[in-house]
Amino acid sequence: MENKKIMVTRSSMPDFEEYVEMIKSLWETHWLTNMGNYHKQLEAKLTEYLGVPYLSLMVNGHMALELAIQAMGFPEGGEVITTPFTFISTTHAIIRNKLVPVFCDIKVSDYTIDEECIEGLITEKTVAILPVHVYGHICSVKKIQQIADKYNIKVIYDAAHAFGESVDGVGVGNYGDASIFSFHATKIYNTIEGGAVAFREESLYKKLYNLKNFGIRSEVLVSDIGANAKMNEFSAAMGLCNLRYVEQNVIARKALVEYYIQKLSGLPGIRLCLYNDEEITYSYGYFPVLFQADIFDQSVRDKVYERLREHNIYSRRYFYPITADAACFKNKYKEIPLENARNVSDRILVLPLYPELEYETVDKIVCLIQKSLEEIK
Repeated sequence: MENKKIMVTRSSMPDFEEYVEMIKSLWETHWLTNMGNYHKQLEAKLTEYLGVPYLSLMVNGHMALELAIQAMGFPEGGEVITTPFTFISTTHAIIRNKLVPVFCDIKVSDYTIDEECIEGLITEKTVAILPVHVYGHICSVKKIQQIADKYNIKVIYDAAHAFGESVDGVGVGNYGDASIFSFHATKIYNTIEGGAVAFREESLYKKLYNLKNFGIRSEVLVSDIGANAKMNEFSAAMGLCNLRYVEQNVIARKALVEYYIQKLSGLPGIRLCLYNDEEITYSYGYFPVLFQADIFDQSVRDKVYERLREHNIYSRRYFYPITADAACFKNKYKEIPLENARNVSDRILVLPLYPELEYETVDKIVCLIQKSLEEIK
């Protein structure tokens, strides 16, 4: 075990023969992209699986978000209220659409955007709210929608961490005007690389089709200025195979999360991510632990991180730093008061979690964390 690298996640894959059998037909048709048969099948199956009215497949989750924002037709310079506690893609998608991110602090309880702070950030330039479901914890979707309706602004959810989840039996992709999903290799469900936009208004389907296919509508008609964000047939085939195993993978992940909680719950100063909201059906994509400020200083998280690496266990400081403090923004947002987000970012560590993770490896991870904390004390 010492020489084997334990990564924070591991890509789920079907049996080799199953995938090979799936892609055999591509050598017969030579149709590798441009909304082929597998693309159409997967789009239909994911629409059903996620329980959403409409869905458009994309090459990856980032382009799904970038094009979802573009499809809304916001005026240049419009403000989008969002969270800084997210993957950098969320912020980049706003800026690359020539919009302005307005960062809102998060709740320490579940690391999602603090809905109580949103209304105070709304101005005459606000065009949308872009919340992020974090580690499978769902934002306060009802409250956020009330705010959006009051001010007549759009809501676009980054649901990259919430594939297959639901609130009161309603698929998470039904909330807001659109939700984006990532099917990257590291997610609980992958198409190697891929993503999708789920949405309510049928009219958005044509817009997204145009945007992901250069605006091409026929051999002679280019109706929009678009990009190339189409999912290829190899990715779609992988997605069709992997979709068959999502449920059993979620069951395995849940069991591992419960084992982690059982083993770590007695350690003082560690706040665990408990998936205990009865309204939510979780997919158990991540297992973060927070080293609490009232017990440990800020350096403890990094010491544990390094200790695990010494034993070939690769946890992740996810998300660190917050996007507002990314080097590419050259301290532009450093003065914005985001106390909760910065504090959580400095102290959170995501531990390895994937269906094939061995329980003895979890025991080793817990033992190393425990020893590290004992030495620090």
